[in-house]
Amino acid sequence: MTRHELDQIAVLFRQHGRMVYRRCLRILGNPSDAEEATQEVFIRVIRSKTDSSQRESVVQWLYRITTNHCLNIVRNRGRRGELKADREAELPRQRAETEAPKLLLLRRLLVEADPQQAQAAIYVHLDGLSQREAAELMGVSRRTVGNLLERFTAWARERVDA
Repeated sequence: MTRHELDQIAVLFRQHGRMVYRRCLRILGNPSDAEEATQEVFIRVIRSKTDSSQRESVVQWLYRITTNHCLNIVRNRGRRGELKADREAELPRQRAETEAPKLLLLRRLLVEADPQQAQAAIYVHLDGLSQREAAELMGVSRRTVGNLLERFTAWARERVDA
């Protein structure tokens, strides 16, 4: 890797590192996991030879990489049985007490959900994005996001009721 490329990565980290960290923290719920995931996201950026500017904005590109990486971490935890109820204690204190159990339940559901449905659910339910904004990030239509959310909601209700 050339010095110029390393400088570009450093600039990218200075400009967007906080956003990536907040994204990781929001999905993973643990500061140390979020720090590690943030580092891994930027390692992936370094290893990537693709030019994101041709496909989408740098922010959208980083947002997508970060979301997918964190989803993989959550899924791997579930497969290994490491997703524990004590995650509630690690949530930031500013969240309302009623939000913590909902967030924990959503994380547990994301472990087993269809990847596209999980991505749509994170963008809309966890991040509070509109369906249109989620569609832009996912590279699909707003209607597709709506359909993914409907399928996720129906599937999640069945899981919760069972």
